Amino acid sequence: MVVWTVANQKGGVGKTTTTIALGGLLAELGHRVLLVDTDPHASLSYYFGIESEDLELSVYDLFVQVSTKEQIMQSLCPTSYKNIDILPATMGLATLDRSLGAKGGMGLVLKKAINQLSEEYDYVLMDCPPVLGVLMVNALAASDRIIVPVQTEFLALKGLDRMMKTMEIMQGEQVDKFKFTIVPTMFDKRTKASLLAYKQLKALYPESVWPGVIPIDTNFRNASESQKVPSDYANSSRGVYAYKSLLTHLISMQSVKK
Repeated sequence: MVVWTVANQKGGVGKTTTTIALGGLLAELGHRVLLVDTDPHASLSYYFGIESEDLELSVYDLFVQVSTKEQIMQSLCPTSYKNIDILPATMGLATLDRSLGAKGGMGLVLKKAINQLSEEYDYVLMDCPPVLGVLMVNALAASDRIIVPVQTEFLALKGLDRMMKTMEIMQGEQVDKFKFTIVPTMFDKRTKASLLAYKQLKALYPESVWPGVIPIDTNFRNASESQKVPSDYANSSRGVYAYKSLLTHLISMQSVKK
């Protein structure tokens, strides 16, 4: 089982879209995919029509009780896609930092829970909130690779700097270094700002930036309104083509790891 965490400490850079697009493409290839929503806003859950506040179990319950595999499986929600399930979020997640932030041993809750599902799924993709706290720490600690979407504009580069410092702090004395890929998103080749931001990204992180870009594409928004993964809604669109290229790159990187 491969675990990818999609994270950035800046909102609105394409984290949820990236999680859904990659998850949809993996499912089309026949992989069993679990999407994990760790954002209290539950955008990933709502995307697939899941009213998270009506659920009896969610990601939240993993943090407030010791969960068996059976209990975790009961927390999962199916989607209209046979190879995609979701571990949904609820607003209760917003209280975790206050209630559990100072409690020891809370950094590996997600990793321990997901490991129990290793025989059920081929890929796990986790969508993170844009806030450093218990949830992001858990998602980063559980990942085989961190995918960092970065909007190609100046302020987003500042957010990336914070994200890099967070990973450096979490890395600490660990022997195994975090593996991460920076993904330029919302790229508009017609604007000078996008071109300059992309150039700066490659200059600052030459070894970590995926060489492609995710362009601005209205099909992403339309797919969301239709509650369909982008590749199902508009398979031949430029945005989906870009995510297919990104997926090929990520899989090749995973092969290198092995």
